[in-house]
Amino acid sequence: MRFLRTGIIVILWGVVSLVQAVTVEGVRTWPAPDHTRLVFDLNSPVQHSLFILKSPHRLVIDLKYSQFNGHLPELNSDAFIKEIRYAKRGKNDLRVVLDLKRSIKPKSFVLKPHGEYGHRLVVDLIDSEQSKKPKVIRREINNPGKPRDVIIAIDAGHGGDDPGAIGRRGTKEKDVVLAIAKKLRTLINKQPGMKAKMIRTGDYYISLRKRVVRAREAQADLFISIHADAFKDRRAHGSSVFVLSENGASSEMASFLAESENSSDLIGGVKLSNKDELLKRVLVDMLKDSTMEESHDVAKQMIKGLKSVNRLHKRNVEQAGFRVLRATGIPSVLIETAFISNAKEERNLRSRKHQQKLARAIFNGTLNYFKNNPPPGTLLALKDRKHRIASGDTMSGIAERYQVSMAEIRRVNGLKSNKLKIGKTLRIPTYLINDS
Repeated sequence: MRFLRTGIIVILWGVVSLVQAVTVEGVRTWPAPDHTRLVFDLNSPVQHSLFILKSPHRLVIDLKYSQFNGHLPELNSDAFIKEIRYAKRGKNDLRVVLDLKRSIKPKSFVLKPHGEYGHRLVVDLIDSEQSKKPKVIRREINNPGKPRDVIIAIDAGHGGDDPGAIGRRGTKEKDVVLAIAKKLRTLINKQPGMKAKMIRTGDYYISLRKRVVRAREAQADLFISIHADAFKDRRAHGSSVFVLSENGASSEMASFLAESENSSDLIGGVKLSNKDELLKRVLVDMLKDSTMEESHDVAKQMIKGLKSVNRLHKRNVEQAGFRVLRATGIPSVLIETAFISNAKEERNLRSRKHQQKLARAIFNGTLNYFKNNPPPGTLLALKDRKHRIASGDTMSGIAERYQVSMAEIRRVNGLKSNKLKIGKTLRIPTYLINDS
């Protein structure tokens, strides 16, 4: 019995020593408009718990059998965190305290090693008020006196803890696609009758499902997901445009890229197995709404635009099972602008001038589609509008009524001044192609 007790003590001491080996190697923060994500990089799995304190607001994170051996991040005016501090708790545990600027709703989970990342503890600080009131852009399609803009949801792929593909020179996909997306936003917002909604505006992570949700909340007429992926063969080059496929990929490359993009949720911490049934229902809804056919039509226009800027990897629209394209009732396309794994295309992607050309090509494809397929109730749907001048009408009043500039009304009607003649009929421009 003495030897048995001694053996048990040795085993237990070994187990405790093993558990005590957990080391926090560093902490990273990824601030977003409605949340901040903290990532604890660990050398092994950790047991943790957390709780909230008020007056003042604090979040306490306890890590069992852990020690800190890294650096705390610079907060740089984080919207949620005032300060991060830590201390030993008892003999073996570690306590991390976040001094907060406001009330938050915390969410935490652990991630297993994946790709270049090791074990991680992820803590999301979500704005309590924003989580209660999801933002929805209300369409006024039933008010003929106030036609609405066409809404384009622009999704810059990856972000935050998920860099996407990385080129030989260290170029990160998440950075170049965000730059292209912002340039596209500028072009769209300059176009009368169109409005851009950015899914991601900075360097932070958004799950694939949340990207779809945000597009639906914005009641978008089109969802554009922008990427710049890599392939195992560094000679692969060219642009491609994808739509969702229900029955597998249209090529080996399409299958490879879809698998690569879908793994984003594994990096960011979403358990895809829990979403399978929901995604199936979303796909069924999308098929019922015939958005796949519309997506295909949009994709054709995108290809026409991109081929003037870059060689096409495929001249036809490709299909694959991209989860981010499963947006109910919204035509959706995914654009692989280039292969970041190709040295020449990586160099182009780093160029602001080339980024602008890509944004312009995507914009032209978008505008050409909606010129021919304007959604009902939008400014772009009001073709061949005419206004008969009545007593009391002014040029400024007519321009405000139809949401166009006085200069455009003068231009399409060949007028040299804002003087109006009662009884004369004016042509009202529907849209303006701005090439500046």
